Amino acid sequence: MRRPRLIAVAFSLALWPMGVEPLAGQAPPAVDMRIYDIVEAASSENLEADIRTLAAFGTRNTFSDTLSESRGIGAARRWIKGEFDRISASCGGCYEVVYHRNLVRAEDSPRIAEDVWVVNVLAIKRGTVNPDTYVIMSGDIDSRASDGSDGVSDAPGANDNASGMAGAIEAARLLAPYEFGNSVVLMGLSGEEQGLWGGQHTARVAREEGWDIIGVLNNDMIGNIEGVDGVIENNTFRVFSEPTPVTETEQERARYRVFGGEVDGPSRQLARYVAATADQYIPNLDPIMIYRLDRFGRGGHHRPFNDAGFPGVRIMETHENYVRQHQDLRVEDGIEYGDVIEGVDFEYAAKLTALNAATLARLAWAPRAPQDVRIGGAVRPSTTLQWDPSADPRVVGYKIYWRDTTAPRWEHSRWVGDETEFTLEGLVIDNYLYGVAAVGGDGNESVVAFPQGQIPRRP
Repeated sequence: MRRPRLIAVAFSLALWPMGVEPLAGQAPPAVDMRIYDIVEAASSENLEADIRTLAAFGTRNTFSDTLSESRGIGAARRWIKGEFDRISASCGGCYEVVYHRNLVRAEDSPRIAEDVWVVNVLAIKRGTVNPDTYVIMSGDIDSRASDGSDGVSDAPGANDNASGMAGAIEAARLLAPYEFGNSVVLMGLSGEEQGLWGGQHTARVAREEGWDIIGVLNNDMIGNIEGVDGVIENNTFRVFSEPTPVTETEQERARYRVFGGEVDGPSRQLARYVAATADQYIPNLDPIMIYRLDRFGRGGHHRPFNDAGFPGVRIMETHENYVRQHQDLRVEDGIEYGDVIEGVDFEYAAKLTALNAATLARLAWAPRAPQDVRIGGAVRPSTTLQWDPSADPRVVGYKIYWRDTTAPRWEHSRWVGDETEFTLEGLVIDNYLYGVAAVGGDGNESVVAFPQGQIPRRP
């Protein structure tokens, strides 16, 4: 551990040109220009074409036809795999495209009358530094009509969730030209409407195979801008996140009463990271942090990963339109029900897709977060943080973050260089919450790590 340094908070960050490593003690660049290129390349035309193709399968219900080449979920998932294969071929085989299959038995689920195969499609771009560390974006393959188990009626699912699935395919295109230190996964999950079955299976595979997951970005409905409340808005989005892991121990819960951290679990930090990415790189797109696992009484495919202890969030439109969700196609009292293509705004879907791709790229280029962050400063006019050095070779230094205890997002930050202990003079520990991020030479940062322990008091 380096000798603690007592340095005032005021500091000026220097901007460095891309490709130039910062000199010792100086800050890396504040932005990565490659992220802007990824954002600008997001294509509403590609998204429209893919959403129209997915909707044209008629229904993608989990219990729909699996043999037809033109209708049902079987045709849809084969088409998705074909798109991932074509994208991979364009970059010299840079993606591994695989199926995850799981048989759900009727005897194990009271909601279904027959056994069904649930099949996910994954495109994996292996990291060059940490191939077993993953950042993931997901969309749902399946759709539904009013009856969730109706595999016959038309259920185009244009927004729910062809928009999210098309977003994952477009993100694969956007990231194909680049090489990343951490692995990137774009995936389509099935069985969402009946019980989050696809996510449960892949989360189980991840746990059994020891995946080190930085975060899962679940995209479920990213194309609607006209809410059931009459509001039309295309420049905001919601990101839902649980406050702390469901897998935490009683000892960890007890620590919150003394040291704080009730709203600072890994998923909440991931949500803050998504919001910061939007602020930095996506013009005219403002994040709305929702301090809730998901919408009231409802669920999405990030939850199975949360249940397994992995960080995950839901990214979606701000204004939902319930007459376009989970509805048989019909007209009643002059109201058109059903999730049809006319309800999707492709430019808006492109903005949210760009946000996902930017977030994935930042996390995949960033070093892993520091481990075992500790904090001290009781009855002192200063706050000290310690952490174990990251083993990631891309780390050039660390950044400390802090915010008011009632603030939803990080408000202030301080580049501290290649240190593993740092004291912020003039900041009383009682009045703020703190965290530490690892920073790479290109300026990309890890998710902020919240302190999990206390530094023993010194005499």
